[in-house]
Amino acid sequence: MWKNSLKPYDWLSPDQVETIHGQAMTILEEIGVDFLHERARDLFQKAGMKVEENRVHLDREFVLEQVAKAPAIFDLQARNKARSVILGGDNVVTAPVYGPPFVTDLERGRRGATIEDFTNFDKLAQAVEQIHCAGGTTVEPEDLPLGTRHLDMVYSHVRWTDKPFMGSVISSENARDTIEMAAIVCGGRESIEKTPAVISLINVNSPLRYDDRMLGALLEYSEAGQPVIVTPFLMAGAMSPMGLAGTVAQQTAEALAGIALVQLIRPGTPSVYGSFLTNADMQSGSPAFGTPESAMGILASAQMARRYHLPFRGGGALTSSKSPDAQAAYESMMCMWPTLLGRVNFVLHAAG
Repeated sequence: MWKNSLKPYDWLSPDQVETIHGQAMTILEEIGVDFLHERARDLFQKAGMKVEENRVHLDREFVLEQVAKAPAIFDLQARNKARSVILGGDNVVTAPVYGPPFVTDLERGRRGATIEDFTNFDKLAQAVEQIHCAGGTTVEPEDLPLGTRHLDMVYSHVRWTDKPFMGSVISSENARDTIEMAAIVCGGRESIEKTPAVISLINVNSPLRYDDRMLGALLEYSEAGQPVIVTPFLMAGAMSPMGLAGTVAQQTAEALAGIALVQLIRPGTPSVYGSFLTNADMQSGSPAFGTPESAMGILASAQMARRYHLPFRGGGALTSSKSPDAQAAYESMMCMWPTLLGRVNFVLHAAG
């Protein structure tokens, strides 16, 4: 963890921030968000929200009241207490890549990832001082059964690193297992509920939908008081409006809806406003990284997180290049520079 001494760059004017905020609240009230989990809908209904089948309409006063319960700054403990980190404020925590199913090396080329690759990435994360969190699914070990591979992945994190790590979010069962394993190495359940020991990445199935698996994991981590990074994945022109203002408004609505649910489950649970925002490549439909739109999206999203006094996750060394070439360097730079200027607190994909 290190301190970002740069003053946050406000790309949006105060009036523009409030306009986007107002549109996000309108989306929550008039359009609503789908929650594909019965218990989540029941919690909202008991809180007085309007529920129509899977869709929940959220009052702005309710959302802001719930979001205000989340701390602006919180501690995340590591197995080695000297490696514990603080999220929020001017603190920056970096983590490696998340989610690739393939790896490439000079000897064997491109191939499906294995648990050996996963372990090697954990060892690398431990060795690199500029990486503060061991990460989560640094690669997907396809040589292990899907139903149990999360156990081997969490074991690798706690065996080969003494840094904080990210938990499995594929299901509620995986989340429970992660919490129990974190408790074993960090002093028990009471210890990790007092000072969280595992952080999780909950992705919104944009536009405006939370699926049952992500919600199951969100419920488990929230009940245990473990931090949740609520991250919509938006590609302007594909999963959100083409314009940046509309995309950030949709992202804000989606993120705050999830954070409101976290606070309904256990008030005060650390919650992070997450952003994975870029534009779609109009030729291929794939994400385009390092573009002006993605840079502006990081800056605008960071401002919205500060507006709600929430820690922010965004940016990273992202690229659309398929090899470590000049394109990769320039696009990574175009993503990392606004990451620093926007004072992002949790930088996933910090090493590419």
